Amino acid sequence: MNEYPWDEAAATGVGSHPGEDHMEAIRMAFGETSLPYLPELPGRGVGADMIGRSASLLVDLHAEVHPSGWRFADRPGRDAKRAADHLRRDLDGLEEIAHEYQGPLKVQVCGPWTLAASIELRYGHKALVDAGAVRDIAESLAEGVAAHLADVARRVPGARLVVQLDEPELPRVLAGSVPTASGFGRIPAVEPMIVRERLETVISACGEAFPIVHCCAAGVPFEVIRTAGARGISCDASLLRRQDEDPIGEAIEKGVAFFLGVVPGTDSRLPDIGVVARPAVELWRRLGFPPARLATQVVLTPVCGLAGASPAYAKDALATCRKAARVLREDPGEE
Repeated sequence: MNEYPWDEAAATGVGSHPGEDHMEAIRMAFGETSLPYLPELPGRGVGADMIGRSASLLVDLHAEVHPSGWRFADRPGRDAKRAADHLRRDLDGLEEIAHEYQGPLKVQVCGPWTLAASIELRYGHKALVDAGAVRDIAESLAEGVAAHLADVARRVPGARLVVQLDEPELPRVLAGSVPTASGFGRIPAVEPMIVRERLETVISACGEAFPIVHCCAAGVPFEVIRTAGARGISCDASLLRRQDEDPIGEAIEKGVAFFLGVVPGTDSRLPDIGVVARPAVELWRRLGFPPARLATQVVLTPVCGLAGASPAYAKDALATCRKAARVLREDPGEE
């Protein structure tokens, strides 16, 4: 039996879609990928963005929008209600479209470190400056993610769930380059052990769902993510460096799946599928792994979300990933 929830030659999206039609976005995710997912539509406004959507999952923590962005508040207000309404509407749409679906299904949630680097405390500083606040966010998010996954499983009982924690800020958290709320300073670097512990808190709450961590920035901390318990890592293949290959190889050896971003997230000319598949094929060859494992352990995606793309391009990008993934199975030794 396959140790991964998806079948060979899988392709998926990172999460965000253009436009405001959530039903059409869900249909596209199911129609154009072999690993469908619940899309996010930040174009709908406040509460549909990555931070607001995930903040709505927090248990006993509430956030509202201020001129500087999301900030924790004493009680839920209008913005929190909007975020919860958007998510509820999306889940209703998912249940309608996927009610008889049997197979892998991915949902995306912002990870604890990116939330802490993005939401301000009541007095204006980013939560990242307060170790206790970060711990509270991780514990609250863990509880909220567990409830969210249970809700999705109830609505789509035939789904094999994959949960993606979006952590674009992770390299900057570790490097000490996240700007302060004023923008004039930088928040000190967080120790890798602490970063790993907070990630592990949320990953451990995923239950039977297959947990992956997505980071589309340069300098992905592969070892930190792997040792936190992630069973998959999602990244932009074009940003990988040769010094990344040792930790990538170690992760692959231990069975970690890789979701490789191989097509642009905004409108551009899409290359032939052989060219799209090439980064995965060449990486696998350089690392010396058996070609037969490539199509099982690697999933192809756009490099990041598709919110900045046109609807037509978003559809073509997903279809291109799906077709290129077949090359990993049918021609894994070829460029």
